[in-house]
Amino acid sequence: MQASPGAAAAPTAGGARLEVMRRRVRFSRLALWAAIASGPIALAVAVASSTPTVRAATPAQPAPSRSTTAAAEAAPAGYAQLFVSAWLRSTTSDPSSAQARLAQSMAPSVELPESAGAQAGPASVTVLRSARRGSGVWSVTVAAQYTDGTVRYYAVPVAAGASGTSFAVTGAPGVVAGPGRAAVAKSPYGVSVRAGDLTSAIGRFLGAYLTGAGEVERYLAPGVKLSAVSPAPFQGATVQRISAAETAAAAERVPADGTTVRVLATVEARDRGGRWPLAYELALKARSGRWEITALDSGTAQDGGAR
Repeated sequence: MQASPGAAAAPTAGGARLEVMRRRVRFSRLALWAAIASGPIALAVAVASSTPTVRAATPAQPAPSRSTTAAAEAAPAGYAQLFVSAWLRSTTSDPSSAQARLAQSMAPSVELPESAGAQAGPASVTVLRSARRGSGVWSVTVAAQYTDGTVRYYAVPVAAGASGTSFAVTGAPGVVAGPGRAAVAKSPYGVSVRAGDLTSAIGRFLGAYLTGAGEVERYLAPGVKLSAVSPAPFQGATVQRISAAETAAAAERVPADGTTVRVLATVEARDRGGRWPLAYELALKARSGRWEITALDSGTAQDGGAR
C-alpha cells in the first residue's frame, strides 16, 4: 500500500529532530576545516564554540543529624534530676546551704521547701520519663527514693534553649502518681528441659562466666566472642531450671549439626554475702555431638529472640 500524499509531506517529529542534528554536525565540520585553513587562532575559536558547556551540579546540603537532635531532646532529663535532688535537700531555714543555692540558681522563681530542721534528702533521685509539651517545653518525671523504702514521684517543668545547651526550671515540682504496671506478654520459653547434655553445657559455661572456674572460650561456638565477668563476683553458680523455646532442646541426645535453640536458665549464684537468683537467656547450636553457646543476654525476653 502507498502512503497518501498528505502523509508523505508531513515528516514525523523524530525525523525532524534527526535532520536538525545532521545539519549541526555538517556545519561544525565545515567550520572546523575553515578554521584550520585560516590559522591557529581561528581553530581555537571554532573548537571553543563547538564544545558543549557542562555545569557542575550544586552539592546537596547535608540533612540535619538525628543524633544531634536526640541528644538535645534528652538533655532536660538530667537537668531536672539535678534540680529535684538539690531542691529536696534544701530548706528555707538554711537558704545559704550549698544545695539551696544550687536549687535557687537553677530555678530562681521556685520557693524552697520549709521544714523545722535540716531537710532529710532522698537516698536517690532517678529520671523516669521526659514528655515534650511544646517547642522547647518539657515535663520530666523523676522518682525520689528514701532510706525507709518510700518513693515519691515529681513532675518538673523545664524549658530548653534552641541549641539544647541551656535549660531552666520554670515552675515548682508537682507530686504525681507513680507509673502503672505494664502488661507482660507470655514467655516464649514454654518447653521444660531435663538434666542432660544441654543443661550440663550451660552449667559449665555459667560457672566459668560468673566464678572464673575454667575458660569461657571452650564453651563458645566458633567465631563467638564473649568475656567472663571480671573480677569474678561469685564463688559458686548452680543452674536451678532451664526452659526452652524449641522442643529440640529437650531431646535426649544432641541433635544434628546446625540445630539452634533458645533457652532461659535460672541460676543461683553464691558469694560471701548470700545467694542471688539470676536469669540468663542463651542461644545454643549443636556441633559435633555437643551444644555450644552462640549468644547470651540477661533477663527474661518477651519477644522470643536471643539478642
